[in-house]
Amino acid sequence: MLSVEEQRRLVRYLHQDTDVYKFGVLLTLYTGLRIGELCALHWNDLANGRIKVRKTMQRVRSTTGPGTELWIGPPKTETSMREIPVPSFLVALVERFRLENQGQAYVLGTPKMPIVEPRVMQYKFKRYLLEAEIEHANFHSLRHSFATRSVECGFDVKSLTEILGHAKVQITLDRYVHSSFALKCSNMEKLRQIL
Repeated sequence: MLSVEEQRRLVRYLHQDTDVYKFGVLLTLYTGLRIGELCALHWNDLANGRIKVRKTMQRVRSTTGPGTELWIGPPKTETSMREIPVPSFLVALVERFRLENQGQAYVLGTPKMPIVEPRVMQYKFKRYLLEAEIEHANFHSLRHSFATRSVECGFDVKSLTEILGHAKVQITLDRYVHSSFALKCSNMEKLRQIL
């Protein structure tokens, strides 16, 4: 998970010369998408201020011979098929990339690379971390950071669970929510209300 300072540094970096890959990282950081869901996202799944998660993408062992192949199919669980509101501060960026990439089916698609697979996004993300001088994070850290920051900002856990596509609130709490000491202090101060 990224610290608050690391997240701020990364966001500042991503807003410099933002390309479609940086846009994908920002979208993940502020929606909690899984990397396979991001890579499988079509423009018609991202409209009217919401993301409809209906597919995921991954590289799997080939069924026809040696090696691997790209697989696009439904998410791993029924609750992973969901709708995620796009934060209003990202809508202009979404529309900018929609216009810039007209004719592309995939949100991350470009004329040179119409499909961007998870390995490419992981590679790009590692490069961004180096350039932003952030150590020890992987793409999934964005999902952890989204969940933790959401709780720190006061999200109710049920809404967060649905946004993340979990079947149970306990999964969200156990796997993704890491309370900071500052949040614990803030919560303790709420006890003043009962004095």
